[in-house]
Amino acid sequence: MEVINKFVSLKAHIDGSPQETDFEIVTETLTFSIVAGSKDVLVKNIYVSIDPYQLNRMKSLSSSQTSGSSYAVGVALGQAIDAYGVGKVVASGHPDFEKDDLVIGLISWGEYSIVKEGSILNKLNSLGFPYSYHVGILGFSGLTAYAGFFDICKPKKGEKVLVSAASGSVGNLVGQYAKLLGCYVVGCAGSQKKVDLLKNKLGFDEAFNYKEEVDLKAGLKKYFPDGIDIYFDNVGAEMLEAAVGNMNSFGRVAVCGVISEYTDKGKRAAPDMIDIVYKRITIRGFLAGDYMSLFPEFIAATTDHLQTGKMHALEDISQGLESVPSAFAGIFRGDNVGKKIVQIAEE
Repeated sequence: MEVINKFVSLKAHIDGSPQETDFEIVTETLTFSIVAGSKDVLVKNIYVSIDPYQLNRMKSLSSSQTSGSSYAVGVALGQAIDAYGVGKVVASGHPDFEKDDLVIGLISWGEYSIVKEGSILNKLNSLGFPYSYHVGILGFSGLTAYAGFFDICKPKKGEKVLVSAASGSVGNLVGQYAKLLGCYVVGCAGSQKKVDLLKNKLGFDEAFNYKEEVDLKAGLKKYFPDGIDIYFDNVGAEMLEAAVGNMNSFGRVAVCGVISEYTDKGKRAAPDMIDIVYKRITIRGFLAGDYMSLFPEFIAATTDHLQTGKMHALEDISQGLESVPSAFAGIFRGDNVGKKIVQIAEE
């Protein structure tokens, strides 16, 4: 079987902020054959995830690439870029998958993907939700928020929580989980529109535009006069430093992303180590893949919240493969509200 496939590839490694011109659309003839012993699956891609961490894979060199994590393998120039997404099986040599099965897993920024045996690929049970939800709120973004907040931060009702990049794919969910638990929640974002959304739609107690704060550490005192118990960090740099400076004793910090440092080598978090020691603050980085054992628990809790209307799915969906470069570059300009996804084909 042959299909004409278009995919997004990297023209040159990126060592600053990504631009649309860093990518190109490549057309190829994709040949797929079912041969004895092969368990490859040909998938027509429907939805693909657009995630900031991918930038570290696109650099000429990043410490993440040498971490040993399968999520951080460098992207080769001219090749298809793999990403989490939803698709439909076109042909299969794998006994677990048949033609027209809906699947979710590691596909690519392309119209079609050949998924090799051993790669992440599972049948999709939509559970009655839009397929796109499984790329975001019911996918790795949701698991990241759930595991980081509940397992690492170990919150208690009434605790005071700060969330950075709070209108992003992970931050908005952390804030929603925290409110459902009965915490006091403050989110920071990069525009008044996002601030209003956090307060008026998602029910955050307070929210602020970090771009308007001349002194972040002093600014946080306005929202946390009695100190911060939990900080969920998505950005690093100055925000982490300011949050630690306002934390209570035995405060907890979960770090799942440092987007401010991805594009600026000069930005580094420098929290006061005396605060960390004498306040006995715990700071822990993590990856969603560390918590796959929590996936059933996470899905059960989150689907229940969605069905009862207690949680909202924030999605920012662009249309067509050609929109992938601008969708990715836009994340670093702060264009997206919620989970950034590209729909490649009709469902």
